[in-house]
Amino acid sequence: MNVPRRRLLKLSLALPALAGAPLGFAQSGRGIRLLVGFPPGGGTDAIARLLAEKLQDPLGEPVIVDNRPGAGGQIAAQVLKSAPADGRTLFLTHDHTISILPQVVAKPGFDPDRDFVPAGGFATFVNCFAVSAAAPARTFAEYVQWVERQGHGRSAVGIPAPASTPEFLVQSIARRFELDLLAAPYRGSAPMIADMLGNQIPAGIGSVQDFLENHKAGKLRVLAVLGGRRQSLLPDAPTFGELGLKGFEDTPYYGIYAPRGTPGAFLSRFSKALAQVVAMPDVRAQLAGVGLDVEFMTPAQLHSRERAYSAAWKRIIKDSGFVPQ
Repeated sequence: MNVPRRRLLKLSLALPALAGAPLGFAQSGRGIRLLVGFPPGGGTDAIARLLAEKLQDPLGEPVIVDNRPGAGGQIAAQVLKSAPADGRTLFLTHDHTISILPQVVAKPGFDPDRDFVPAGGFATFVNCFAVSAAAPARTFAEYVQWVERQGHGRSAVGIPAPASTPEFLVQSIARRFELDLLAAPYRGSAPMIADMLGNQIPAGIGSVQDFLENHKAGKLRVLAVLGGRRQSLLPDAPTFGELGLKGFEDTPYYGIYAPRGTPGAFLSRFSKALAQVVAMPDVRAQLAGVGLDVEFMTPAQLHSRERAYSAAWKRIIKDSGFVPQ
């Protein structure tokens, strides 16, 4: 078991015996199903389990994590769309599924504006660029020089999902620094990091919470971060803006969504419960400890952030020449 998995499992506090409970459990009125579009053991799953455990008291009923991994959250989003709008099914996700997927997949099977309603947000975060311990680079400039020494300046960079923020960043890095970089998609950050730790791939892009513990342990090295400022947990890692690559200053977000038509009374009750949980010192400390900027957002605030982020990425995607597949 690698270091980040140990750290993330410390966050996985919510009903471990019920994580794989049958769907009827949540739909029978005896609990709330919290969909997660990524596998158990990853950063998003661990965050969901922490919040699920803490939400039970203010909501007065169990909250059960239901992992539906695949396609960068697309499968879980389609499950949410088809779920009854009765307050029994929610979806915890980050920006990729809500803001990016609908712009890069021709037929994603859901429309966030038409099919979902925000229930509340709880954090923002940044993505970062890291290399394996076997790579000789200690700085991003050294990484560029190292790639240039490879055959035809060619190298692979792991990404947690295809047509994602990390993939567009790989393309932008390649253009800016005149490198031949191949974005290698994985089904989530966990298998990508496993290959980086095994020196099967020399570099990868993911969230700070994905890389932080292995960076601290010296098993991976974070060389740069996205966003408009350096991260307090990674003070030596410059932003890509500092390195001369502009346009990646907007920060991704984490939010929770419900099917369109979910009663307003439930959404209000849930939003209040989420605000109460996010204000808990131990929750804030655990989320901050894995690289999240903890920030409660009302449904309206989450919707505004989602729209602004989607608009920023619409420009980036258009400029890249990407054609929805």
